Formats: sequence, C-alpha cells, structure tokens
Amino acid sequence: MGCCKCKCKKEKICQSCAMPMHNKEDFGTNADGSQSCDYCNYCFANGAFTEPSLTEEQMIKKVSTVMKKLNMTDKQIAEVKAVIPNLKRWGI
Repeated sequence: MGCCKCKCKKEKICQSCAMPMHNKEDFGTNADGSQSCDYCNYCFANGAFTEPSLTEEQMIKKVSTVMKKLNMTDKQIAEVKAVIPNLKRWGI
C-alpha cells in the first residue's frame, strides 16, 4: 500500500463510505494538504467532510445507489451496508 502516512499493510477503506482506497488519488486531504489515512477523496477534502450534514442513513442510501450503478451484487451491497455503521465517522 504505502499510499498514506500511516503506511499500514492491510487494505484501507474510507471510514465514512467504506470505499476501498488503493491509489494515492483515492485518499482525501487534511487541512495541511497531507493525505488523510481515514477518508477518501469523495468524503473528505481540505480537512473537512465534503457533505458535513450527511447522516449515516443517507450515506448508506448513497453508497447503495452507486454500487447498483456499478452492477455490484445484492450480497456485496448488503455487506457494505452492514459495515458503514461501524466506521469511524459514524461512531466507533
């Protein structure tokens, strides 16, 4: 991996939407311009959430819609829907 400052070896997923983050471009940015190890570029930019008032339920619906458009299976969508409530942004 090595795409963010934490240099962890396990796959990173966005702690807001659960998107896998593989490439440098996938990671959001902190206020100082450095890469965020926790959030993707769709959820986090310049040290803030791109949609700060988005609720957990709205995120689940948004992610489900995107996954359907990408022709992902119902099983894959259900798995991600189960993961989202356990992510850092939503309270763990």
